[in-house]
Amino acid sequence: MNNATFTDKRRFIVKLGKMLHKYGTPAYRLEAHLMEVATHLGLKSSFVMSPTSVTFVIWTEGHEEEYTHVARVDPGDHDLGSLADTDDVATKVLSGELGLKEAEQCLDTILNAKPPYSKFMTGISFAISGGAFAMLMGTSWNDVLWSSLLSIFVFLFVLWASISKRVTHMLEPLVAIVSAIAACAISVYIDPQVNIRLVVLSAIIVFIPGLALALGFAELSARHLVSGTARVMDSIMLLFKLYFGAFLGISIGFGLFGQVDFVQPEPLPRWTAWLAILLLCTSLVTIFRTKLKHASWSLASGFIAYASSITAAVYFDYAIGTFIGAFAVGVFSNIFNRIVNAPASIVAMQGLIVLVPGSKTYIGLNSLIEGQSFVYADHIGQQTFLIFMSLVAGLIFSNVVMPPKKSL
Repeated sequence: MNNATFTDKRRFIVKLGKMLHKYGTPAYRLEAHLMEVATHLGLKSSFVMSPTSVTFVIWTEGHEEEYTHVARVDPGDHDLGSLADTDDVATKVLSGELGLKEAEQCLDTILNAKPPYSKFMTGISFAISGGAFAMLMGTSWNDVLWSSLLSIFVFLFVLWASISKRVTHMLEPLVAIVSAIAACAISVYIDPQVNIRLVVLSAIIVFIPGLALALGFAELSARHLVSGTARVMDSIMLLFKLYFGAFLGISIGFGLFGQVDFVQPEPLPRWTAWLAILLLCTSLVTIFRTKLKHASWSLASGFIAYASSITAAVYFDYAIGTFIGAFAVGVFSNIFNRIVNAPASIVAMQGLIVLVPGSKTYIGLNSLIEGQSFVYADHIGQQTFLIFMSLVAGLIFSNVVMPPKKSL
């Protein structure tokens, strides 16, 4: 390693940073990890990461050599399997098991690897996630069925977007419009027991930016102001696009098909919430491309989040329950980090998705604009804000009680 040139070292750091950014690593974790790698390689460094740009400044001790790299990048997407593989390469470099040139070849292999799960499996996971969310909301079996079917319809547009840039630019409002029109048609011609707005929300739940909002606030709490502000504003704009699409689609659907009186179906029994957590976390393993060897940890994270939050909510306020849930998820993910020597975010994501109030934000937006809620939600705006703050506080406290082994 000591024989590697400055060019080899800075090339590896830049490639590593871009890949970790691509796979959804938050800015405060990414900058800390890259600085650790650069220090190990005997270099001084400074990094500025944001969702749409990366800046690398790398130099030697006496400034004999210095390198600056600034690039415009697309916001990262969560690919937890590739994140784990990339981190494993960095770990082997730090331990001296891999040279820089071999490590670069490994990174290229990860970058060009095929997705671990087929399109069919991903489509099934979309269907399961939509149905599981409807189940988690305590609605009816009717809504669970139609949410699952519409989620498959949404996945077809995701596949279309993968081969069409025009569809990619309008994907979020487009899937909301189409889902809303389809839900209106179902309520008129097939099943009047469909809760239209809830079914639409469930069908597009994978696009609701609750997790991105939580990560944005976490970055702000870590005083990464540029990245945190950009992530929060991007999430808010995505939420607006989704809501506008749903609002427009329902208006078009009512105009085309008319309206029927909603027939209240039998609600789901309470035990189905646990089944919903199992189905939701299972589907997220595929959607997030989590490695199978980490799947059991991810499922456990979701159950820990739900169990700890609802148990604490019995004795405290709902927001305090979320704080306890986030604290438990943070401690569990750091234990995973220490035992498996893999990024804590691999299992933390599952628990946070169970806790984050992205859907509550959507419901609150509906209440603000239309003056009504499609599910019972008292003081929705206040709850949403408190839950976000509780999430961030829970993660901060968990890192103090059980510090992670590595910065990722």
